[in-house]
Amino acid sequence: MKLIGSLTSPYVRKVRIVFLEKKVDVDHILENVWSPDTKIGQTNPLGKVPCLVLDDGGVIYDSRVIAEYADSLSPVSKLIPSETRDRATVKTWEALSDGIMDAGILARLERTLRPPEQQSNAWVDRQMGKVEMALRQMSEQLGENAWCYGNQMTLADIAVGCAVAYLGFRFPEVPWQTQYPNLDRLYQKLMQRPSFIDTAPPAA
Repeated sequence: MKLIGSLTSPYVRKVRIVFLEKKVDVDHILENVWSPDTKIGQTNPLGKVPCLVLDDGGVIYDSRVIAEYADSLSPVSKLIPSETRDRATVKTWEALSDGIMDAGILARLERTLRPPEQQSNAWVDRQMGKVEMALRQMSEQLGENAWCYGNQMTLADIAVGCAVAYLGFRFPEVPWQTQYPNLDRLYQKLMQRPSFIDTAPPAA
């Protein structure tokens, strides 16, 4: 299998961590979707990463779909519960985390791709407001628990770790670690895992 993606995408990082935790080998093919000569459209018509090319030539895209597929490939470190309600809870954590990444990326693109005279401060503020509300919700739900759900790491924790790590990478001015120390405790624990260490983005 080949995983097409970049080293800075938090969505790509999420699925790379899942593959590492599951101990499933996958080749990582670097692709810059913002490059004029990107070939991502040949495998994903949406022009996004991650994109997983299977050994039989089939293609899977969207990080949530890839993460769920990867979890089914090995009995090692089950990351998504099989029971319906438990599964939905973990996937809701993932959706909340992806929402932080979605909003953060939209805010960043507004600042980096548009010329200053065309940028909308209201748009950026709206996206960062979503980030703040999602962080608050995460902190309230996590409480004093060691993990987001259950008594071991799940996809929920991986998704949260990638989301807050992306904030630290692209928005170091957001003081989420001091505002939400319980999220920071979870983050620090995750950052000690080889899967998180090995997928850290290059220095900005």
